Amino acid sequence: MTLSPSSSESRSHRVLAGIRNGFADYAGKLRLFSHNARLYLINTILVGMMMGIYQLLFNFYVLSLGYDEIMAGRLLTISSLVALAGALPAGYIGDRIGRKAALLLSNAMLCVSLLGIVWLHSPDELIIWNIISGLGQSLMGVTMGPFLMENSGEEERTYLFSFGAGLRMTTAFFGNWLGGHLPTWWGSLLGIAPTDPEAYGATLLCVAVLLFLALIPLLMLRGRRPHDALDSPSQSPLEFAIKNPRLLAKLVSPMLLISVGAGLFMPFMNLFFRTMHDRSDASIGSLFAWGSLMMAVGLMIAPPLAERIGKMRLVITSQALSIPFLVMLGFSPWYWLSAAAYLIRVALMNMSGPVYDTFVMERVDESARATVASLVSMCWNFGWAFSPTISGWLQVRYGFAPVVLGTILTYIIAILLYIRFFWNEPETKVEAPAE
Repeated sequence: MTLSPSSSESRSHRVLAGIRNGFADYAGKLRLFSHNARLYLINTILVGMMMGIYQLLFNFYVLSLGYDEIMAGRLLTISSLVALAGALPAGYIGDRIGRKAALLLSNAMLCVSLLGIVWLHSPDELIIWNIISGLGQSLMGVTMGPFLMENSGEEERTYLFSFGAGLRMTTAFFGNWLGGHLPTWWGSLLGIAPTDPEAYGATLLCVAVLLFLALIPLLMLRGRRPHDALDSPSQSPLEFAIKNPRLLAKLVSPMLLISVGAGLFMPFMNLFFRTMHDRSDASIGSLFAWGSLMMAVGLMIAPPLAERIGKMRLVITSQALSIPFLVMLGFSPWYWLSAAAYLIRVALMNMSGPVYDTFVMERVDESARATVASLVSMCWNFGWAFSPTISGWLQVRYGFAPVVLGTILTYIIAILLYIRFFWNEPETKVEAPAE
């Protein structure tokens, strides 16, 4: 059976009309973003650029100082361990001083830690700066979810969470690319090798400048009253856990497993491509840049997909589809296949992150959001606090194979838990108060 030209043309018109309507609906959701949400997006652009450079080069910088992979893993562990220990106090501080002040303080702490890493980098000094960095990450992590909930409505909320993350990844694309080339440019300017500590240090100073500029949109936020001045006081973590043990276990246990697996492999992805495939900094930076762009695409298309199939079904489906590509990434002998698998996996695995954040925040009322954000942050940082040290030890003695296998196993178990807990469970929505 063949379609007539008119039937084929009519179908093409319907497809094009559907695409146009989809873009129009997406743009309509973006126009609903509040004043504070738009300033947050400006901050996100600068922070995304900063993170793209920093995450690519930090391990290389540590190794250039004469330390080994075990030291690099230890520093990552310290930063995450401090973020883990500081999550509950950070949630309390965010409630007391307000979201705006908490975001300003967290950004300032990250900026100070970067400057310290560049200028003072003995083992003890690096530990101190990573402690400050961990505290800043903790405060930022537990503040962002409640802040976005307080500055969005139900209609555009998932779009704000995902669009912000997608925008951060888009700018991380340029950050990864710059991070791969800035050491070479600084090396040429200073007359030194691109892998010298001074070249990496000069690049990290550029990162500190971006973080300083990121403070400007935060200063322009319209701050709400601190949470302790609101009518409903925040719940303590113990009080929430006693009242909602099953809900809390469901929300955090799969994330805890994913954090353990991610902490084994993801912080060392740059070293993986250098060690296993003999890639240069510029080559790895370009790959990470395209990975950030792929992640941004995934994050951007996540909200309409979540509306169509449900938030948790999107989370489960995208993470499950990423597993075969993780296998190819870790065990392919060919760089081109490993790199292609990296690009697809990073889009699939990470597109669900903001959707899940939205889901978690919508499951609890306003008085519990900072508490739940703190507990979720603790579970996420638990794996990153301990796994990098274990991973560094495994890499030195056995290579990357057991590291990748550990990541695959924990991801599979976490996905099975998500299916058990949420596949058939209806989603509960809680409307945030008006700004």
